[in-house]
Amino acid sequence: MKRSRFTEEQIIVVLREQEAGVPTAEVCRKHGVSSATFYKWKAKFGGLEVSDAKRLRALTFPRKSGHRVKRISPLLDRG
Repeated sequence: MKRSRFTEEQIIVVLREQEAGVPTAEVCRKHGVSSATFYKWKAKFGGLEVSDAKRLRALTFPRKSGHRVKRISPLLDRG
């Protein structure tokens, strides 16, 4: 699955901008998204606040406590 350029928090900020009275076409143009993407975001994140999105992400992708990710390439071990 392709990763989004926008985080959930950024998407909610874009939706709030449109709810504040800015025309949808202008919001889409400003942020570089299509109107179809905007309405898909609105269907998914329409009623959420930023804190709700953070909580949703925490439930979807739980952190592994105490586990380190093993590096595959020795080039990545620098630093």
